Amino acid sequence: MELRHLRHFVAVAEDQHFTRAAERLMVSQSGLSASVRALERELRAPLFVRTTRRVTLTEAGRALLAEAERILARVRAAHEAVAAVQGVLRGTLAVGTEQCIAGVDVAALLAAFRRRHPDVEILLRQAGSGTLAEDVAAGRLDLAFAYRTQDDTDQLRSVALTSEPMTVLCHPSHRLATAGAALVPADVGGEVFVDFHPDWGPRRTTDGAFAAAGVRRTVSLEVNDVHSLLDLVDENLGIAAVPRHFRHKRPSLTALPLKGTGEAEYETVALLPAERATSPAARALMTLLGTGDPAPPQGEPRPC
Repeated sequence: MELRHLRHFVAVAEDQHFTRAAERLMVSQSGLSASVRALERELRAPLFVRTTRRVTLTEAGRALLAEAERILARVRAAHEAVAAVQGVLRGTLAVGTEQCIAGVDVAALLAAFRRRHPDVEILLRQAGSGTLAEDVAAGRLDLAFAYRTQDDTDQLRSVALTSEPMTVLCHPSHRLATAGAALVPADVGGEVFVDFHPDWGPRRTTDGAFAAAGVRRTVSLEVNDVHSLLDLVDENLGIAAVPRHFRHKRPSLTALPLKGTGEAEYETVALLPAERATSPAARALMTLLGTGDPAPPQGEPRPC
């Protein structure tokens, strides 16, 4: 099994199209097709279902994709490790992050990294924490800044960044705003909620806190960005339970502490693969983060 066959297979799986994958790889379409057919012959299984419009993975193809991505990530890490030993950091750094993450200023951190390592290409992807964890474990990302979604495994480990309590945001004219006191889940169970997609860290934290308290809530307005959530709350269309640092983004809203949720807190972490699979670029970024220069001071996270 040749590495180029795996690279060609992964490219077709990502693009779901032979022509687009060939253009991206700068190879001929006939050569790409031949490479995939050679891999299918070696594995004695079809990897794609081909149509005139696109190609989709077979069950065997889906099984191979996860392993192929890990193999290619390890090969890339090996090349970069040798370069690092020779005193040169090059290659790529693929980073993932949730929006408005606490505990690290991602933009400032990446800018500082680029100044120190200009030969490394930085790739950035924004997604929910569940997706980011899967991508780091699969080798599609070198590391990610996200909400802690699971315990450490053989393929994924986490480095704690910060934790903070959840806060309820509401319009100043909302009935809760006049209370001016801390709330518990039972106080707001009947309210209309604005919240993020279930893959997002703040949504996972809130769902877990309310489930632990035995309180059902209704998320009627679901969004995928912070500003849309704040806009909807600002129009008094619902309330939101969010990490405490979100309150800095819209001072006009009333912020009330959410108590009675047990140990539920919004905890952000850096997600990395196993120590042996961590790329030199990812190690350099974490070393830079550890200096504290691009990160907010401990205690109150920097407003995102």
